[in-house]
Amino acid sequence: MSLPHPIRIALIDDHVLVRDGLKSLLSAMPHFDVVAEAESGEAALELVASTELDLLLVDVGLKDMNGLELTRRLCSLYPGIKILILSMYDNQEYVRTSINAGAFGYVLKNAPSQELIAAIEAIVAGGSFYSPEIARKLATNVRDENELTPRELQVLSMIAKGLNNKEVARELDISVRTVETYRLSIRRKLNIDTPAALVKYALEHGLISI
Repeated sequence: MSLPHPIRIALIDDHVLVRDGLKSLLSAMPHFDVVAEAESGEAALELVASTELDLLLVDVGLKDMNGLELTRRLCSLYPGIKILILSMYDNQEYVRTSINAGAFGYVLKNAPSQELIAAIEAIVAGGSFYSPEIARKLATNVRDENELTPRELQVLSMIAKGLNNKEVARELDISVRTVETYRLSIRRKLNIDTPAALVKYALEHGLISI
């Protein structure tokens, strides 16, 4: 990371004590410069329109506007803007919403100072950063979402044995449309498009045998 100037940071939090603490911490770093503060979403929108910034630290719980909604609006107005969510909540729905809104990271307020510093540096350098406990939960959720359900495994084993949709539907006493839905879900989760690849997966995972 090499900028011709210190990293210009704005603090968006409705608690003065929090902003003061963050400003004290970040200002002690020679390559950080806290150039602006705002206590509300509306004030943040005005601030961004008139201030050169490299990154915004945004709290989730603003009084006039949810910090996630502020993030969505800012990212819509200024594509590519760097936003790091700083929150006391490790709620996965908040994290997912922040990602969808355009934020580049999510750090918990009880994180050590070095974690916050690393997050700012990573995001300004073009990356992203999530508190370790947040990252672990995200990874677990992704794995869970990509795991086949018992019924999907059953459908996959039948497809791999050569049964067509009608035959699978008859065997499981379900509709052909339901079988088609299972097949689409299996292909999406496994990122597999061809019958041969499905057979290979089924063999490797012991769903069928030669």
